Amino acid sequence: MPKLTVEGFGDFEVAAGKRLVLALTEDAGVDQLHACGGVARCTTCRVEILAGEPAEMTVAEKDVLLAKGASGVRLSCQLQVQNDMTVRCISRLQGSGRAGPGQVPSVEIAPIPDWTTK
Repeated sequence: MPKLTVEGFGDFEVAAGKRLVLALTEDAGVDQLHACGGVARCTTCRVEILAGEPAEMTVAEKDVLLAKGASGVRLSCQLQVQNDMTVRCISRLQGSGRAGPGQVPSVEIAPIPDWTTK
């Protein structure tokens, strides 16, 4: 099982292939935002990957990050934990002023992933 290190939260063993947004909320207990429900529309689930960044990303992630002018971040809703990874959560419910983190994302990446390189 891959080890997910979350800055300020600790180290967690995560099932290989689990969506990062779900690993953060379910395994690490992070109040990670995911306002659009994890479908690569809003960028509220963004994280910084400090180590172990996957070389691939979904076309949906690439497109929304470009459209929002976001760089140096990834969308946790579009990543799977396949290998050891260290992340910094930069988009949390705490201090956001939002009523809740968003609809719980599905187990599968949505929209159906079309993979590309970064």
